[in-house]
Amino acid sequence: MSEGDVENGETAGLISQRDRNVRIDPKICDTDIANREIKYNLTPNRPRIHSRSVSQSSTDSYSSASYTGSSSDEEDISPREKPQKNSKGFSDFCVRNVEHNAFGRREIEIAEQEMPGLMALRRRAEADKPLVGAKIIGCTHITAQTAVLIETLAALGASVRWAACNIYSTQNEVAAALAEAGFSIFAWKGETEEDFWWSIDRCINADGWQPNMILDDGGDATHLMLKKYPAMFNMIKGIVEESVTGVHRLYQLSKSGKLSVPAMNVNDSVTKTKFDNLYSCRESILDALKRTTDVMFGGKQVLVCGYGEVGKGCTAALKGLGATVMVTEIDPICALQACMDGFRVVKLDEVVRQIDILITCTGNKNVVNRQHLDRLKNGCIVCNMGHSNTEIDVASLRTPELTWEKVRSQVDHIIWPDGKRIILLAEGRLVNLSCSSVPSFVVSITATTQALALIELFNAPGGRYKQDVYLLPKKMDEYVASLHLPTFDAHLTELSDEQAKYLGLNKAGPFKPNYYR
Repeated sequence: MSEGDVENGETAGLISQRDRNVRIDPKICDTDIANREIKYNLTPNRPRIHSRSVSQSSTDSYSSASYTGSSSDEEDISPREKPQKNSKGFSDFCVRNVEHNAFGRREIEIAEQEMPGLMALRRRAEADKPLVGAKIIGCTHITAQTAVLIETLAALGASVRWAACNIYSTQNEVAAALAEAGFSIFAWKGETEEDFWWSIDRCINADGWQPNMILDDGGDATHLMLKKYPAMFNMIKGIVEESVTGVHRLYQLSKSGKLSVPAMNVNDSVTKTKFDNLYSCRESILDALKRTTDVMFGGKQVLVCGYGEVGKGCTAALKGLGATVMVTEIDPICALQACMDGFRVVKLDEVVRQIDILITCTGNKNVVNRQHLDRLKNGCIVCNMGHSNTEIDVASLRTPELTWEKVRSQVDHIIWPDGKRIILLAEGRLVNLSCSSVPSFVVSITATTQALALIELFNAPGGRYKQDVYLLPKKMDEYVASLHLPTFDAHLTELSDEQAKYLGLNKAGPFKPNYYR
């Protein structure tokens, strides 16, 4: 694909997905949204929720309170309560400590070296500024890799405001570096639920700033704007969503006729699901478990709930280190794939008493409930690799008879009255981004896809996209892949005219049909 094709926003073959027979369980979306309703008002004098000290959280049961992972006097003060300015006097941000920006800048520079595709897109499109006039609300994990995306969008002409989609995954020093660079960032590691919604609201509701694009990871920014600022939502030109949870929400809105703007489903783009979901999780699951528990995998009995691309990555990594891995599945096709890859497909109830590690990666809710948790063996490690924090019913563990004991950051012992304890990681939230990191190179592939989706939606003429959910065409997927091949010194074979004619393809692609996933 040539540069001109991307710059001209070529869209041949875009697929509307309203009639694609996508199976959606509305209960998932309805309950998820209901559980995350906005339960605060934005009055300035409202008391804030402070984090607990380590000593408290290690001795009290949950009936007192929980913790956020803070351990210093500075971190016990909410960022919302301390005025901050960067070195140029800019103050439209809220981070843990803007003075730590130098450390964050170094991390961003490291990430840039491992994100060749996104940096190549920045260099190729920077002169044309295809996002001039775009005002983007971002709600994603705020990491060094996201910072490279944010600065790329700005280099292409966009104005952005950003919040975190996960209360534990923000890299504080990176958020500080972005604030120092003049970006409106509202995020810090260890936010409360109230802080989480407040931060997104601050991004959306800014004086003299009308957003016209949303880049979402989980659908929270979309949900908040639709619910609280419907008039503002109707002025949005497009939404780009990268998670299965957020995509479920968009399909539900489309099905009910409430989606009043076009949306791009990046989650199901080949360059997201076949790379980020698989290869990123294959590496980061081991990193997260080692950092938090120092566990040895050889000989352990591991159950992975879900055998989609995330599940495939997790099982391959764990099997490679000698674990005995089993899988749960609802889909017979995925179940058959698991069987042919050498994994037993079981029901959770059948093996719940014997497993050493339990990992969820389904995108569903209450996959592991209190009855399952009660029957787990002593010392079982429980964690989630799906986007949403609804897969493990953590709320059912917040009862007076159970004691929560902090072991280290993002690691809790949950202790039963008989002395049995399980190890819960990141309070059931996304364990790799909460407790470790993800490979920058894989994130580059997803981020480049997101950037192209934003460019396409923002520059599309009126009427090209209706109020529906779309996939990027395969030609753009292939362009994203081609930007990353030089890193490996990879050389593509070119079709001859005769071969192209035989296959019925253009020599320059696309090489896969638009329905290929």
